Amino acid sequence: MAWLQNLSAVYNFIRPVLDIAIIAFLLYKTWELLAKTHALQLVKGAGLLVLIFIISWFLKLNTLQWVLRILGPGLFLTIAIIFQPELRRIIIRLGQGKLFSQDSKQRIGELEAVVSAAQYLSRKKRGMLAVFPRKIDIKNIIDTGTIIDSDISCNLIETIFEFDGPLHDGAIVIQYGKIAAAGCFLPLSEQKTLFNNLGTRHLASLGMAEHSDAVVLIVSEESGAMSLAYDSKLEYNLSSYIVTQKLKGLLALEDLVESGQEKMSKGKKDSAGEY
Repeated sequence: MAWLQNLSAVYNFIRPVLDIAIIAFLLYKTWELLAKTHALQLVKGAGLLVLIFIISWFLKLNTLQWVLRILGPGLFLTIAIIFQPELRRIIIRLGQGKLFSQDSKQRIGELEAVVSAAQYLSRKKRGMLAVFPRKIDIKNIIDTGTIIDSDISCNLIETIFEFDGPLHDGAIVIQYGKIAAAGCFLPLSEQKTLFNNLGTRHLASLGMAEHSDAVVLIVSEESGAMSLAYDSKLEYNLSSYIVTQKLKGLLALEDLVESGQEKMSKGKKDSAGEY
């Protein structure tokens, strides 16, 4: 039984390292999640209260400790209420959807078909919204539209958005190599007071980027500008080249993204910017 004792000794030796590594990983993922949902203010507020309490305990500031014990629970509850939308997003982001299962070349071809349709609609100044889910399941969004479950086709996308049909004002969802649904309703951004100059499509795409990790491609009906919304931000008026390259990276196709600033500059518009 000596080998069991040796195995136990080895485990006892690596256990603290394993313990710390798992905790570090969880803390890192939690921080990453909070950063994406703009909930860092919540963490900072809670951390400040904890820090003040520790200082008051260390310096034996009894009156301050007494005040914190009385007000602490109420303050935490107030913070939770104020940041309730952020907490909701964190819970939503804990749900994991399926990743794309096709090979990269097929995915690139489908992606380029979507961008080609966006280019065509941009020239004709016809609005468009295309949602690309990533890890978080957006079945609740798909359920608001009409199930299509069709192969991705440039002509089909153009048909949906070129004419004033029942599906024109909603969004299409691109999932698992299919147009999963069309005419889907997206949540409006809670930052709408900061973007009074944006239309409903842009506010809806930004709202989708706030409530999930999806990437949304937008074509403006007023100007024909193509934009991308992701990670709670909006990049406005991008060229088709930059849209394609960014989508490849955002949809985990980094290995197929063309490298080099020279190639990126070929398609960059002078008016491209981030909001």
